Amino acid sequence: QVQLVESGGGLVQPGGSLRLSCAASGLTLLNYNIGWFRQAPGKEREGVSCITSSDGSTYYAESVKGRFTISRDKAKNTMTLQMNSLKPEDTAVYYCAADNLVGPMCSKHSYEYDYWGQGTQVTVSS
Repeated sequence: QVQLVESGGGLVQPGGSLRLSCAASGLTLLNYNIGWFRQAPGKEREGVSCITSSDGSTYYAESVKGRFTISRDKAKNTMTLQMNSLKPEDTAVYYCAADNLVGPMCSKHSYEYDYWGQGTQVTVSS
C-alpha cells in the first residue's frame, strides 16, 4: 500500500522559513517524478515544484522561484521542500505527490500525479 505523509507545516511570520518533508512507503521515490502542490481556500491546486526521476531536473513555479528548493533523499525515501522568504500569499495546504509515468520532464499539473499525501497546512501571517 502506497502512502505519502507530509510534515513540517505550521504558522510562520512573513520572511520566515519552513521545511516540508514527505515520507514515502510502498514506493521508492527515486523511481518517480515527484512534486509539491498547494491549494489555498477558494483556489485551484497549483504545482509549486517538481523533480524528475531520471536526472533530477527541477521545475519551480514563477511565484516561488529563488525562494523554494525541492530535494529528495534516496536513503530515507523522502522528499523535502525548503521554503524561504515566505509571503502571506504562500499560505495554503501543501501536498506531495508522485507520478507513475516517468518522463524527461516532471509535470506541474496535478492530474498527472497518481499518489498523494494528505496535506500539511502552511500559514504565513504576522
